[in-house]
Amino acid sequence: MDERERKAEYARRAFQQNAQKRRPGGSNQRPGSFRPGGTGSYGQRPRRKSSRARRRRRNLIIRILIFIVLIIIAAGGLLFWQKYGSSKEKVDLKKYYGIQNNDDLAVVVDDQIMGASEGASAGGKLFEGVPYIEYSVVRDYINERFYWDSNENVLLYTLPDGSVSVNVGSKEYTDVKEKKSEDYVILKTEGKTAYIALAFIKQYTDMEYSVDDKPISKTVIDCDWSEKEVSVLRRDTQVRYQGGVKSPILTEVKKSDKVWILEDEGDWMKVRTSDGFIGYVKTNSLKKSTKEVVERDFQEPDYTNISVDYTINMAWHNVENDTANSYILEMIASTKGLTTIAPTWFNISDTDGNISSLVSSEYVNYAHKSNIDVWATLRDFHGGINSYDETYEVLSYTSKRENLINQVIAAALQNDIDGINLDFELVSEECGEHFIQFVRELSVKCRQNDLVFTIDNYVPMPYNEQYHLAEQGKVADYVIIMAYDEHTENSYEAGSVASYHFVKDGIENALKAVPETRLVGGIPFYSRLWEETPKTEEQLAEEAGTEAADYPNKITSRAVGMDEAKELLNSAGVQAKWDEKTKQNYAQWEADGTTYKIWLEDKESIEEKLKVIKSNKLAGAAEWRLGWENPGIWDLILQYVN
Repeated sequence: MDERERKAEYARRAFQQNAQKRRPGGSNQRPGSFRPGGTGSYGQRPRRKSSRARRRRRNLIIRILIFIVLIIIAAGGLLFWQKYGSSKEKVDLKKYYGIQNNDDLAVVVDDQIMGASEGASAGGKLFEGVPYIEYSVVRDYINERFYWDSNENVLLYTLPDGSVSVNVGSKEYTDVKEKKSEDYVILKTEGKTAYIALAFIKQYTDMEYSVDDKPISKTVIDCDWSEKEVSVLRRDTQVRYQGGVKSPILTEVKKSDKVWILEDEGDWMKVRTSDGFIGYVKTNSLKKSTKEVVERDFQEPDYTNISVDYTINMAWHNVENDTANSYILEMIASTKGLTTIAPTWFNISDTDGNISSLVSSEYVNYAHKSNIDVWATLRDFHGGINSYDETYEVLSYTSKRENLINQVIAAALQNDIDGINLDFELVSEECGEHFIQFVRELSVKCRQNDLVFTIDNYVPMPYNEQYHLAEQGKVADYVIIMAYDEHTENSYEAGSVASYHFVKDGIENALKAVPETRLVGGIPFYSRLWEETPKTEEQLAEEAGTEAADYPNKITSRAVGMDEAKELLNSAGVQAKWDEKTKQNYAQWEADGTTYKIWLEDKESIEEKLKVIKSNKLAGAAEWRLGWENPGIWDLILQYVN
């Protein structure tokens, strides 16, 4: 065998040996390595089994961890969706609009849903397919001049020269003196509730309305034509009940739909849609808003006023009996620049609307000879009636109001009186709508008979809004603000009759409702002398739980004129000092265990009030009351009222 063959044989054997080493169960096993039933080397298979077990355990753990992670992700996603996902829930529209019966008509007026409050009615009815609006909705939200007399079942609407009158269940009505009719019943009742046909309301109201029955029966009424903020939608979206994607859906709106913006709440805008849904849309779904003013050609009734050709300087004359009339010459002799006198002649004698009168034609003649007009005062107190309930009883009946007005007008014409001054101070909140209807009706009769019509009012406050000052400013010739009685005999603590800011604020607030050319500022010729004594234990015990218990002193007071007030200070030997806060001279003294206090109405304090009247360019001044003034005050008044 040559060298080349030996090398080849050597390589072949080496290859076989290596192959046997790599093959399981090969011939190169170590002694003692064989196991029964086994085919491999000792210890090699157990190592493989342990490795596979570890891999299986590891894979199981990985699978469990992955499963747990997936559960966590799913739970997190669910929580995220619950918190941030959009709700598909729909609002119950019947509940939203206050629909309770099949014939209910949902009513939306401007940005108010009538049935939105808990327990509120929908606001309207459909009778034989004709839409009607509940009277209280008409009065409070649409047109306050509609007046429903539930006692005599008549609907009234007062125009400058008379009233529109409709009876329940009728298609016919009287427009001042003209008989007219419609092809529908104008006024219906259901129980104690009156409903007015929507088409009839529109005849006398600057309004537009639409009616539809999908998804529910609803009318949308627009009657506020002030400037509005409007926008259009960038895309289709939902209007939701409240701001937030979890809030239920009211309706769907389309791209380019117009909405009225009511409130900006950051990411959400409160809007009203054209079909009467009021809710929220995302701010980014709206284009930039713009201001919109709708031009209207509706002709509002013109309540032509009688204007005097002078700056008014009027004084009330408190006439309580016939004898007082005889002092007219004495009363006016010391005055200067007095243009008008208002004797308190007329009172309501009973709840049927009859009057008691102290009118004197001789008095009128004396006044006219002195170039003074007479505006006789009609009051609802200090006469036959003297309570809130009695005033309500008279004014809540159309026939009683008519009786009262006719008697007053007849007396005025018979005695050549120049005007009527109305002083009703017992008007409750419930009586407010009846009072202002009485004012409208009396204004018509005064206008027709060339009588100046003036109305006395308290300083405007939230608790006397039932006097409807703005409406008075439209139908009356002049509105007089009695800028006094800041503290009265019924007050729990002593104070000024008319402090500076009480007068100033009262007049400025009145000017928000009445133009200055029709507003007269009333000022006092009197002060109040206050007497204070500490309350006894018995008195405090009796007052426990009442408002009076908050005040430690028992107080009484009486009204005193300018000269009497001066005499009181002289008798007490005290000197009044100027109080800058009230802009009045103030005095206080002790006597016999009683503290006396007085805020004086004198030249200094009256001048401060006259400055307010002058600076606000009012129609004039009125003084309560004639006979309580110091004669020198008239020269001061002439400086400011001329």
